[in-house]
Amino acid sequence: MKLLRVGTAGRERPALLDPDGTLRDLSGLVADIDGTLLADEDALGRIRSAAEAGDLPALDAAGLRTGPPLGRIGKIVCIGLNYHDHARETGAEPPAEPVVFFKAPDTVVGPDDTVLIPRGSVKTDWEVELAVVIGRTARYLESAEEGLAHVAGYAVAHDVSEREFQIERGGTWDKGKNCETFNPLGPWLVTADEVPDPQDLSLRLWVNGELKQDGTTAEQIFPVGEVVRYVSQFMTLYPGDVLNTGTPAGVAMGRPEPKPYLRAGDVVELEVTGLGRQRQVFAQA
Repeated sequence: MKLLRVGTAGRERPALLDPDGTLRDLSGLVADIDGTLLADEDALGRIRSAAEAGDLPALDAAGLRTGPPLGRIGKIVCIGLNYHDHARETGAEPPAEPVVFFKAPDTVVGPDDTVLIPRGSVKTDWEVELAVVIGRTARYLESAEEGLAHVAGYAVAHDVSEREFQIERGGTWDKGKNCETFNPLGPWLVTADEVPDPQDLSLRLWVNGELKQDGTTAEQIFPVGEVVRYVSQFMTLYPGDVLNTGTPAGVAMGRPEPKPYLRAGDVVELEVTGLGRQRQVFAQA
């Protein structure tokens, strides 16, 4: 299923995109697309049954904003330097263990919402990523297979990053990762049954129409199931938590000087196979 949330910011309603591209209203069945729903197999089954029976009312998508596909996110756990090609382009050694950092849930915006370049920023960068959404509580998992079994679905994430704040200003990466609007998510949450192999997905990103990133999750150093297993050794993952699993090569930081960091007015588009497409216009904060 392709689950999403539509409407004005903060007042989104749950919806489903059916196989013929028609937007269907779920608000008569569920309150929201969130961790509570993803942990409830009966509720998900009711949605599937209603969709198959053609019982869901259609929504007019014209002029309707698409919000983040997940509400009330608990935490966003991010994995840095998780692609062999990205490590090479930045001159970094592939990490022996996953590099873990966090983004605050309030960085999340819709897939087509405006993204703000922070005041004083000169190194705002792009990163297309596969986002993993947890559907079952995960504690001390023992295998990558168990990790995959705890995944409810997948989405496109844009891990927007300010490289000076992240690398040159001391402390942890968090200063360059948590600026407002720095995590566009969606358009859809695609349930795990529609993604048979998360290590066989293409990721692409364009800036002003020019292809900048063209990678594959096959290049991940730590695959999705292992990432979930690993993170569960250090924290409990709950339904509705999100893991951003890293970006392939092609970011501005990895380009020759002068590096083409983003400026107000730039348009970034990105997509992951089967998970939909985003488009953001960048503006000054």
